[in-house]
Amino acid sequence: MASRLLHRLRHALAGDGPEEEAAGPEAEQFPESSELEDDDAEGLSSRLSGTLSFTSAEEDEEDDEEEDEEAGPDPLPPGDGASGEDAERNPPPDGQRGSQLLARQLQDFWKKSRNTLVPQRLLFEVTSANVVKDPPSKYVLYTLAVMGPGPPDHQPAQISRRYSDFERLHRNLQRHFRGPMAAISFPRKRLRRNFTAETIARRSRAFEQFLGHLQAVPELRHAPDLQDFFVLPELRRAQSLTCTGLYREALALWANAWQLQAQLGSPSGPDRRLLTLAGLAVCHQELEDPGEARACCERALQLLGDKSPHPLLAPFLEAHVRLSWRLGLDKRHSEARLQALQEAGLTPTPPPSLKELLIKEVLD
Repeated sequence: MASRLLHRLRHALAGDGPEEEAAGPEAEQFPESSELEDDDAEGLSSRLSGTLSFTSAEEDEEDDEEEDEEAGPDPLPPGDGASGEDAERNPPPDGQRGSQLLARQLQDFWKKSRNTLVPQRLLFEVTSANVVKDPPSKYVLYTLAVMGPGPPDHQPAQISRRYSDFERLHRNLQRHFRGPMAAISFPRKRLRRNFTAETIARRSRAFEQFLGHLQAVPELRHAPDLQDFFVLPELRRAQSLTCTGLYREALALWANAWQLQAQLGSPSGPDRRLLTLAGLAVCHQELEDPGEARACCERALQLLGDKSPHPLLAPFLEAHVRLSWRLGLDKRHSEARLQALQEAGLTPTPPPSLKELLIKEVLD
């Protein structure tokens, strides 16, 4: 009996030997450390998902490429590889390893992007909402601060709009951009309880999100309807105040309109910016501030450049010559340009003033 059991044991041991030898190379080809690294890579990608946010679609694509290059697990230095018995005794904690990798990636990212990331999207905040009674109508006027790139202490531009203004913007954009607008929500109209604090607060947050979503979509960001929503009412009010001689009140509106256009950009051309500079120059001149008026004329002449004659070119040149003479500054270059326009018959002598053109301009 004992000899038979010993014989079976020898056969069993002889059969197990080749299997162990065959398994050896596979164990060397796939060490346990490689499985740990794969798990770490998956854990890292899941932790990074949704953690880093960027300011524009173009920057998103560039930063995604950088993340793809760096998202894999760091190679283990010599002597730190976890395999065989060492891996079983001291396996690296998944949470600790993942958090170390995430912290290292965040540090690398901010080192690379320090002083290079410039916010491109605008932020909107409803700073006040007032119920306005204008018999026979009654409505809520929402005042929004428009915050964009610039110094932290820079005063944000402001606009005041009512629900019907937002609704008209939403309707016009839906008509021209049906696809992009499908995913953008808008607060529905209510038949009752429009003036309760709860409704006003909800609509305030909804309007902030609505404008933020529009700014986030490249197709909608520079849509003419969106540009008109922000700038056109300010320009019309400023023009009306300038025509009635209320220059100080008009100056604040012209300055606010200029800031809005600088933040939004002006893809449709420089005409509105030139009109805004004309309004600023007129108001500064009427308020006895020739230095600021001349600076506005110089900025307008820079926008106009050497392109074909613009209806506002001669009036800006004439104002720049007159203000330079008043301040005792060089006016020869502007005089020469104005004289060349007059000799070519491109402008009357004398040219119309900025104030005359500003009053006659039809804003649509």
